Parts: sequence; C-alpha cells; structure tokens
Amino acid sequence: MDSDSKLRVFSTATSGSTWSRSTGVEPAPLTDSYVNSPTQPIQAVSPVRKTKRLAKPPRLNRIVAVGGGKGGVGKSLVTSSLGISLAKRGKRVVVVDADLGGANLHTCLGLTSPTRTLSDFIARRVSSIEDVLLETGVPNLRLISGAHDHLTASNLKYFQKKRLLSKISEIDADYILLDIGAGITLNIIDFFLLADEGLLVVVPEPSSIENAYRFVKTSLYRLLWRALKTGPARGVVEHAMDQKNAEGIRTPFDLLEAIERVDAPTGQMLKEKARGFRPRLLINQLRFPEDEGLGRSMATVCRRHLGIDIDAIGSVSFDESVWKANRKRRPFMLDYPESTAGAALGDVADSLIFSHRGSYPRPASGV
Repeated sequence: MDSDSKLRVFSTATSGSTWSRSTGVEPAPLTDSYVNSPTQPIQAVSPVRKTKRLAKPPRLNRIVAVGGGKGGVGKSLVTSSLGISLAKRGKRVVVVDADLGGANLHTCLGLTSPTRTLSDFIARRVSSIEDVLLETGVPNLRLISGAHDHLTASNLKYFQKKRLLSKISEIDADYILLDIGAGITLNIIDFFLLADEGLLVVVPEPSSIENAYRFVKTSLYRLLWRALKTGPARGVVEHAMDQKNAEGIRTPFDLLEAIERVDAPTGQMLKEKARGFRPRLLINQLRFPEDEGLGRSMATVCRRHLGIDIDAIGSVSFDESVWKANRKRRPFMLDYPESTAGAALGDVADSLIFSHRGSYPRPASGV
C-alpha cells in the first residue's frame, strides 16, 4: 500500500472516532478525499482498492536430480559430465552437490576444495544462494559445492529441503543438475522427488540393480505418503512401507487397491500421482554386450511389478579414459569428449534437451 492510501485509511479511522465521541454524529466517509496539510484544500482521489498479488512467473529452468541406489555407480561423474556437455551446447548450467554427507562433485570438475559451500547458505552465513555460486573455468557452467562441513546438513527437515530447492530454482540458469548422493535416505528421496526430473544411475551388478529397484519403490511410496496430509489412507501407506506388514501389502498395486477399499476418491487421486512418477534410468560402466539390454529389462520389471513407466535414457560403456582423467584430477568430458563414454554422455545430454522442449526423448547411442 502506498503512503497516500495509508494516510486515507488512517484519516478515516481517527477522524470518524473523534467526531462520534464529541457530537454523536457519524461523519461522512473520507475514503474519497484526504487533507494534505491544514493549509491545503481537500483534493479528490480515487477510492482505496485492494491490489491483487501478482502471480510468480513460471520457471524457465529445469532441475534434474541425479541419484543412485548405492555408492560407486558414478553419479558424480555423470552429473559433472552432463553439466559440461550441456554447457558446451550453449546452455547455462549450474551443478549442485546435494550429497549432504560426502560432497565430492568439485573433484570431478578438477577444482580444489571450495571455501564457499552449501553449508554457508544452510547456516545463513550468506544471505543469498547466489553467494555460494562458483565459477568452474568452463564457460556457461557454475558450481554450488556440497555441505561437507555442516554436521546437521545431512538431517534436514522436509520444509528445509523444500526451501533449499526453492532457492536453488531461482538461480538464473537453463539447467540445474543435483548430485543427490547414494543410498535410500529421506534426504536423497526427497530431493529426487522435488526435482522436475529424476535420473537414476545403475551399474550392471546385482547389488546395484536390487538397490535401484528399492530406490524406485521407496520413492513412489514416499510420493504417495507426501500427497496425503491426514486420514486413514496415509496410515495404509505407512503400513505398506514396512515390507513385512500384516496387511499383506507387498507392491504398489496392493497398496493402491488397499487405499481404494478405504477411500475410493483418494485411491483414484493416488493412481494419477503414480502415473506421473516417471524416473529415467542410465546404465553406467557397461562391460559386456549382453548387458546392453539391462535398461529395457529393468524398465519392463518396474512396469510389471511396480506399475511405473521408466525411461531407459541410455547406457555408458566402461572406459579407461575415465580412470585417466580422475588420476589427473581433470574433468573427464574436457579431456576425452570423443571417447566412447564421452560420446554416450553427450547423447544423454541431447536427450535432456529434447525432452525439455517437450519432445519424446530419443534413445542415446550405444544402448
């Protein structure tokens, strides 16, 4: 409200009460005029109107969370490589080390341990998320280093994670890539779900495949649980999170059927939520030709047993040049962009661009 409007409202309140007490006569409303000063004439003005709050403009950037069901699958390398690939294609990119327990994304970019990190923003030592943005030496690519020195960062509450991602989303960039860490903790799951898009990195090993399946299932249950504020349906989801629950709920199909029996409209709403959950899958470190169909096989299993459509976005073969770049503490995509792995990651970056435009992602080469 401007100063003139405030003065009109103040005049109405104070003048009206004074006249009523002294004369018992209700004064004429003063909403159409105000007195500039005792010596100036009364001037007509427009009535006070409530102003509508302007809607926030739609975000133009896209947040992609890169996670893995277990450690050692190469998610930090994938995040940094996709960041460099997108930057080389003229996109303004920010990579964020959201691994709140073991940040190492700066190492993949060939940088020493930064002095300004996400810890400074979480602890409010800086006023803006922009204050912890760092140049990487790669045109169009900036970094927010992880909170490796903040002991409470790995146990953020949900509203803190939501606020953090909201602030990150305000950064002026085309793509924001989150390296969210390994495992199936609430921090990791929530960042994966809060992003616009989730990319799950898997290697062709039984433990990685099993953990990836658990990651997808747990993420779906968390998504459904967050969609319910109160009510009996939320209790059903909580029971389903225990794999040995007495209700016999073992799959998302069982869960949605159980909820529909309790509350049919809520069950239908959750089915729509589940249909919208569509993570992407990247198979990393392929060594044998027979593993090339792993992405499609995992997508089929998830569709059959979880009712989830997963996009197998591509695969990256094992490449000695990755090891050589790490030994030199150099960004892999700068030193070996034409290698087998470099070309495959470039194709994945192209798929992200095409899907951002609204087109169906084309498959990466080498799948």
